[in-house]
Formats: sequence, C-alpha cells, structure tokens
Amino acid sequence: MITGIFFLVIMLVGVPIGVCLCLSGIVYIYSNGNTVLLQSFPSQMFGGVDSYGLIAIPLFILIGEIMSSGGITRRLVELAMGFVGAVRGGLAYVNILANMMLASIIGSATAQVAIMSKIMVPEMEKQGYDKTFAAGITVYGGMLGPIIPPSVMFVVYSVLAQVAVGDMLMAGILPGILLTLLFFVVIACMGLVYNYPRSEKRTLRQRARTIVHASPTLLIPIVIVGSILGGVANPTESAAVGAVVSALVGRYVTREFQFRMLPQILLRAAVYSSIVLFLVAAAAVFSWLLIYGKVPQAAAAWIQSVAKDPVTFLLLVNVILLIIGTVIDGIPGLIMTVPILLPIATEVYGIDPRHFGVVVVVNLVLGLMSPPVGLSFFVAAAVTGAKPGKMFIVTLPFFLISCVALVLLSLFPSLSLALLN
Repeated sequence: MITGIFFLVIMLVGVPIGVCLCLSGIVYIYSNGNTVLLQSFPSQMFGGVDSYGLIAIPLFILIGEIMSSGGITRRLVELAMGFVGAVRGGLAYVNILANMMLASIIGSATAQVAIMSKIMVPEMEKQGYDKTFAAGITVYGGMLGPIIPPSVMFVVYSVLAQVAVGDMLMAGILPGILLTLLFFVVIACMGLVYNYPRSEKRTLRQRARTIVHASPTLLIPIVIVGSILGGVANPTESAAVGAVVSALVGRYVTREFQFRMLPQILLRAAVYSSIVLFLVAAAAVFSWLLIYGKVPQAAAAWIQSVAKDPVTFLLLVNVILLIIGTVIDGIPGLIMTVPILLPIATEVYGIDPRHFGVVVVVNLVLGLMSPPVGLSFFVAAAVTGAKPGKMFIVTLPFFLISCVALVLLSLFPSLSLALLN
C-alpha cells in the first residue's frame, strides 16, 4: 500500500516513469525490511536490458531519424497521392495511406504524428479541409506506427513476455491493415456527410510518373519487413540493414541526406534509445519486486472472481488498459501492466501470449488518443496550433471504429496469429 501511494504521488508530480519505478522499488524494499534485496537491484536492472532483441530499438529509431532528415517521408506522401485518385476526401485517404507506409519504417506513434503533422496538415488546409480535422486524422494515422512492423512497443513487449521479436512484429501486420481499412470506411462515410473536397485530378500518366519517382523509398519497408517474413534475417539484423538502405536512399535517391548529418542523427537516436532502454531496465526491477510480493497471484484471484472465460477476461483487460493508456504513455504502460496481466492471461485463461500482446499494444496506443491526456493530440497541437479537445470531438468516429477493431482483435485471435500459423 505504501509503495503504491508513493508511486502515484511522485508520478503525478511529474517524476519520469523510469525513476518512479526505481524509487518505488527501493521504498518497497525498505518498507518490508528486506534490505538485502538492494544487493540484487543493479543486477536485475542489467538483466532487464541484457537481451539481443533490444538492439533493434536504437536501430529502428535511427532509421526514423535518417528518413526524416533525408526527405524520404515526403516521397512516401507523394507515392500515396499517386495511388489515390480524384475521390471525395482524397487527401484524407492519402494521409492514412502515407501513415501506413511510414509506420512500416518508424514504429513510434508520437514521432510519426510530429513528422506527418508538419507535412499533411498544411497541405490539407490548402485544399479546404478544416485544420482541426486534418490534425486529428493525422493523429489516428500515427496510431498505425506502433502496430505495423517495425514497432518499438512490440520489441519491448517481446522482451517482457519472453516471446520471439519476429513473431510479435508479424502479428502486428494484419491488425494494422484492419485498422487502415476501417479508417478508410470512416473517411468515406464522413466525406459524404461533410462534403470533403476532392483531391487534385491527375491523368494516368501523371500518377504513374509520381509513383515511379517515389517508389524507390519503398525499398526500406520491403527490406525490413520482407527479410523478416522471408526468414532471411531476424528483426535486429533487418533493422541494421534497413538503416543502411535508408541512408543510401536518402543520399542517392532523394539526395537530401548528407553523411555529415550522421553525428547529430546518431546523437538524437542515442538519446531517445537511452530513455526507452532505461525504462526497460526499471521495468525488470519492478517486475522482480511484483513477483516477490506475489502481486500477480493476488490480481489473478480477483480477476478470476470477475471473469469466468477468456473473452470476458480480454474485455475486462481492454477496459483496464484503456483507462491506464489515457494517462500513461505506451511503453511505461506496457512495463506496468504486462508483468501482472500476462501470467494470468497465459496460465489461467490459456491465451496465446502473442495474441495478448497485440491486444495490449493496440489498447495502450488507443489510449494516446483518449482524454484526459491524449498525448498524440498534444503533439499534433504543438505542431499545428489546433486545439486537442476539438481534435478529439471532430475525429470521434475514428476513436469509435478503433474500439470496434479492438473488440474484433480480442474476439478473433486469428486476426493476429494468421500469418504466424
């Protein structure tokens, strides 16, 4: 009880979540009088990051930084425009489609929202879209980042759950496609109601020229995802190759990337990577103490008294995680909940850990678009000047359809596991 209250208080006053986890662990040890556990504290933290799979995280982050600096993102938007014809709400479709392509490279919702807000929102405003709607739909497009591989959240989950990183990345492909298609349905319905402007009409030759001009940028996701699906490379190796390919594409195709940019790019990637890996190390200590304190057993007893079958359990987890995700970012949310909920899901209800991982990640990502915090809305607001509250209201249909997708993923494990089976 003392540890829980201490954790909530320091988190609410703004202490970083990784520090909260470490300090709460120390408070727990002293409150129970088992100070001998402090001797294992450093080794538990080191053990948390002593995983080959975690090398993929800084490499995926590096790919995103190179893409942003090398003009590759803008080429992907051009490619999406080449595929979408002069349909009502055309730029809205382009926004989601470009986000889907970018998601196969960046793997971070907030980073993707920041990048795409700079590109898509001004362009949509020029063609007559409301800025609030343009920013809001960009936020939901960014939701695809942590779901379609590569995904930093799936890598972290695979380490926490001790499952293959490649399996988790593959499990995110169909859910990402499902969300994209459902977003297209929402755009089509809203386009009829609000009479969205049609995209610029282009001849078949112009569209073909655009696609040919921008298509070399697809080498990056093809190399990353294709090498994993084809069994040629594991996720860490594919991320390393993807970083090299993105640098070559940026240098010799888009011609906006210069090798003299590498020191600054590597520095930014290292800073963000260190934050993520410190969270994972803190999570190892937190999980160790949870198990020592028999918290998973107590949680399992309560959940079993409420949920009598796997479906009810998953629906209950959806509600719990959606609430947690509204106030806590994705990776810290994983760190706090997976050590408690995963043993219950697998041992009590017999749920495949990969299926459970997809449900957890999608749920926590959806929390980034939910009040009262809605971190992704604040990121878009900082870039575009739109108001976060209005963004949520204007794009409420996207939130509701995301909840429908979440229920479908909970009820039908094949939506996550089909490619693995």
